[in-house]
Amino acid sequence: MTSLAVDRRRTFIRGLIVAVLGGVFLATTGAFGTAGAPFVQRLAYWVLIMVLGGLWGHLCGVLVGRFLDSDERPWLTIVVMVLVITGPLCVIVWAATGLFFSQRLYPLAFLPQLLLPVVVVTAAVTALNVFLGRAQPVRTHAPAPNEPARPARFLERLPLKLKGAAIQAVQAEDHYLRIHTDRGSDLILMRLSDAVEELEGLEGAQTHRSWWVAREAVRGVERGDGRAVLTLEGGLRAPVSRRYARALREADWW
Repeated sequence: MTSLAVDRRRTFIRGLIVAVLGGVFLATTGAFGTAGAPFVQRLAYWVLIMVLGGLWGHLCGVLVGRFLDSDERPWLTIVVMVLVITGPLCVIVWAATGLFFSQRLYPLAFLPQLLLPVVVVTAAVTALNVFLGRAQPVRTHAPAPNEPARPARFLERLPLKLKGAAIQAVQAEDHYLRIHTDRGSDLILMRLSDAVEELEGLEGAQTHRSWWVAREAVRGVERGDGRAVLTLEGGLRAPVSRRYARALREADWW
């Protein structure tokens, strides 16, 4: 399993754990008027609600993550996530509340009463996930000295004019990737997340949501205002986002 796949799996599992623990907490405290119900009933209700909300939130997170970097702009990400999640989640809560506590659906007029509780819980869980999930850089690795060499699959995607070139960096540009090499650069149609998986076999790391950099291409670093910029061979400059700077520094990238 690649580093990126492991990171995605870890994020998904962490979100489910947060959802289940949140459900247990809300059931135990009898939150939002559920204290009068038997504990087992409200536990099943809250855990179900939180898990369904967590699954919906995960899908929303994948969508929002295409446009916002949660580590660069965490509070904006939280606000956008709450706005995206709340509407459909209100409908889920409305249906589950009626079926759990009245064995029938409540009138639609009950929906507005759920808005505030859903917003409060969604904001709390989203904030917790955003700040727990401040990511480590997705790294790729060259084979160890005692392992057989396995060429990175990404090398097969190099345009003909770049075949055999040393990759220095891969930069996302809209739906394309610009491949920077010691023989120049060119564009291919691909997502950076998919490219990082195929770059396994080369020593490097994602330094920014739009950049992967080969470690051996780094020639220097400039730091300021909490940010860093890597200078690569040939003068190319690659940004390092705050989300990755500390981990890369601790890994002796500079």
